[in-house]
Amino acid sequence: MAAPAPSDLEHSQPGQPEPGQGEAEQPEPDELDHYGVPISRSRDQLVLHPSRIEYPTLAAVLAGEGFHMCADLCAVDYLTHPGRQLPDGVVPERFEVVVNLLSVEHRQRIRLRVQVPEGDPHVPSLTDRYPGVAAMEREAYDLLGICFDGHPDLTRILMPDDWEGHPLRKDYAVGKVPVQFKEAPGPRS
Repeated sequence: MAAPAPSDLEHSQPGQPEPGQGEAEQPEPDELDHYGVPISRSRDQLVLHPSRIEYPTLAAVLAGEGFHMCADLCAVDYLTHPGRQLPDGVVPERFEVVVNLLSVEHRQRIRLRVQVPEGDPHVPSLTDRYPGVAAMEREAYDLLGICFDGHPDLTRILMPDDWEGHPLRKDYAVGKVPVQFKEAPGPRS
């Protein structure tokens, strides 16, 4: 039985690499053709880089291989940080959807990084395969404006329904209007 992989907590200790470093680690040769998409490794974790079109099909393949849980989905705005490392053949876009899938059976995680262009911020939803991802997709939509096509209820989840814009975008004007989150208690008396 192989030793467990180092946890992410070990990388936050003094003297350890900072988050984001190590994205350019080379994959094993037998991994290169298995999924049919560009791949890399980050801290011993396999990272797949599907296009928006390949994304739902790849998620179905991974579910068939035992990755039955979506542990996390988030979106990133790289407007002010365009210099990230991606494998050859992957064109960097302003936005990126990052998905972490987990196989409990194999005790393994796998990460998907999907590039999303600023002019067409649409990605297929994974709610049909991973129902628990619904709230995470709504959060990415609400705060960054990424539309998840096929989502059953793609509405705001944190910001008021009449809020204009997406406050986690790097070009969003800040400090003009105080934010009142949904269901937040009123001011204390």
